[in-house]
Amino acid sequence: MNYFALIGQEKPFQWTCEFCNRSQVATTENAKLTHRLLDVGKSLYGKLYVGSYLIRCLGSECNQVTYGTSIFQANIDHNGNFRLGSELAFWQLLPESSAKFQPDYIPKPLRDDYLEACRIKNLSPKASATLSRRCLQGMIRDFCNISRGRLIDEIKALRKAIDEGAAPAGVTSETVDAIDSVREVGNIGAHMEKDINVIVDVDPDEAQILIELIELLFEDWYVARNARQQRLAKVTALSAAKTAQLEAAKLAALPKPETP
Repeated sequence: MNYFALIGQEKPFQWTCEFCNRSQVATTENAKLTHRLLDVGKSLYGKLYVGSYLIRCLGSECNQVTYGTSIFQANIDHNGNFRLGSELAFWQLLPESSAKFQPDYIPKPLRDDYLEACRIKNLSPKASATLSRRCLQGMIRDFCNISRGRLIDEIKALRKAIDEGAAPAGVTSETVDAIDSVREVGNIGAHMEKDINVIVDVDPDEAQILIELIELLFEDWYVARNARQQRLAKVTALSAAKTAQLEAAKLAALPKPETP
């Protein structure tokens, strides 16, 4: 999202905080631009312009600040006026990556691997793919309660559980096929080819596909299970409350002892 253009219009715009995932409207009260022309002499790119944006989340429980900065070419006309040219570099500093907020009922080691895979996606896509592979293996071990020596053996055991109807709710053949594909891609980063001159690259877009699978399974497995548990807990609590009301009504209906 081009925050420089949105904030520069000085009009309210729809924005979702990347820390807490809350959708909200940003205004000039909580979204600011800072910018200046840099005079460092004639460079390869001509004159340079640096701009930064800050957006504060309006959620009282979050209140985090999203912060990014870019360097642009500055195109200056004969009257001395300038406009932004090509963006030469961009750094998102807060949050450090595009990782989505994940609830704390997802085990911390899984969340940590996911966050790190997001953080290094552009810097080292191969390493990001390897972390995604490890995160998905951890999900099989934790959520599906299947642990073997190798990921391929765990996937085979999970397929068998699906065929026998013993897999947890939300675990399907399609998702296991996707996990198996991640295993193949993750192997690129985890194991060197016998011929070291054979280079198989993983680009940031491919690493992002693996990250999105993790996000999907977090939602389909952990979030869905938590929602089911909460709904069932409400039903159980309602049943207990109604039983208590019934018992109280029965006691109230009993004949009261006569007073002497």
